[in-house]
Amino acid sequence: MIVYHGSSHIIQKPVYNGSKRSNDYGYGFYTTESIELAKEWACSDGQNGFANKYEADLRSLNVLNLNSPEYNILNWLALLTRYRSYWQKNSIAEDAKTYLQENFLIDVDPFDVIIGYRADDSYFSFAQDFVAGTISLAKLSEAMRLGKLGEQIVFKSKRSFSHISFIDAEPADASIYYEKKATRDREARQEYRRSKKTTDSINELFIIDIMRENIKNGDPRLQ
Repeated sequence: MIVYHGSSHIIQKPVYNGSKRSNDYGYGFYTTESIELAKEWACSDGQNGFANKYEADLRSLNVLNLNSPEYNILNWLALLTRYRSYWQKNSIAEDAKTYLQENFLIDVDPFDVIIGYRADDSYFSFAQDFVAGTISLAKLSEAMRLGKLGEQIVFKSKRSFSHISFIDAEPADASIYYEKKATRDREARQEYRRSKKTTDSINELFIIDIMRENIKNGDPRLQ
């Protein structure tokens, strides 16, 4: 497959554990199959960047695909609470983080690659609202479909880095792609605010319901 990594500079040889641990899934080399998204990510600080292009061979690697039917959005969220910082500090949020990690966290150590959502600023704020108990699971799931959310392919293990080969790098113009990213984020937030105003069904699940009812993986209400 062909994947792209957005960066402020050209990266011919990705460095194992060269990223920040506070990324969505911890240390790893974060890529996407979309060159347009890679260019947005490359210009996220308002400066010009590059969409680095690679050929990746995943055939002999152990891949965790969080978007496959065997997993649910809470598995993704448990990983997010494990690695991302700046979560709200109220008591429900703290209890929710603990519950998610105890019941939905996947051990990623056996996997070479993780495929899943990328929590850009707007999507991270949606996840924060759910953990804080202010939106339902249904609204979180709906929010994750707003604004053309991107899927990322993250190379986690040292072994996986030998399966990535640099091809070339295409410049990303911040005057175009910084605004594209801002527009996508703004549209997602606007749609989210409209969604929050709609009335919740009495049957919708909030994080407090999930904890009180001791809901775990495999519960059909999570699908």
